[in-house]
Amino acid sequence: MAEPGSRESETRPLQLLDASWYLPKLGRDARREFEERHIPGAAFFDIDQCSDRTSPYDHMLPGAEHFAEYAGRLGVGAATHVVIYDASDQGLYSAPRVWWMFRAFGHHAVSLLDGGLRHWLRQNLPLSSGKSQPAPAEFRAQLDPAFIKTYEDIKENLESRRFQVVDSRATGRFRGTEPEPRDGIEPGHIPGTVNIPFTDFLSQEGLEKSPEEIRHLFQEKKVDLSKPLVATCGSGVTACHVALGAYLCGKPDVPIYDGSWVEWYMRARPEDVISEGRGKTH
Repeated sequence: MAEPGSRESETRPLQLLDASWYLPKLGRDARREFEERHIPGAAFFDIDQCSDRTSPYDHMLPGAEHFAEYAGRLGVGAATHVVIYDASDQGLYSAPRVWWMFRAFGHHAVSLLDGGLRHWLRQNLPLSSGKSQPAPAEFRAQLDPAFIKTYEDIKENLESRRFQVVDSRATGRFRGTEPEPRDGIEPGHIPGTVNIPFTDFLSQEGLEKSPEEIRHLFQEKKVDLSKPLVATCGSGVTACHVALGAYLCGKPDVPIYDGSWVEWYMRARPEDVISEGRGKTH
């Protein structure tokens, strides 16, 4: 990517995307909120729409053709610098998922707006309302399989321990003492995983912690950034905070277990669901 201030970065078109998404139980309508207020020039990226709608699991990565068509409709072309934010209370919540998606499909001119809409509002910066109508662009996507891990990969890793796995869910959900937000899914974790809740990567103001602080966070949990690392969570959204944290520490190659806990719980043997609560009984 061009350095800021260079001639190339000045001529590169920029497209801002609001990638807000919330768990259904929060009762928030991200698209409606976008139409009420968003950063001027932003288009709305719907994580559920831009997904594999045939999968039994939530918002799994779509095929390359679907992603290319969707991104192009939002005004993203081959040369576009994409900047992503969301309107979550945390500062950034779902936006890193879309940052990861663009990189997985070969588009590396992509950034996150630190602190998201929360920080933008705190600075009293301008807002727009209404539907966005970006000029469509031509976009091509090619999936790099190195960005994704499957259920089979995680299962094989229980024995081989080829890579470390970090789970970004809240500690209670990881331990099995607090409920999962999805019906029919009990809390708990994959054997051998380490828990770093995604909020640990953010400051109290909702800004990203410094690379030094993030490096310390990984060290505290005995995660070795010089070795292979995979991120998981509930359904593949907040796991991307782990990939982002590692990226900021100079490790750009952290894949996401896309099916995450929902798929693991549904498919794993009861003994491979580690929980202080009910776990998996059949």
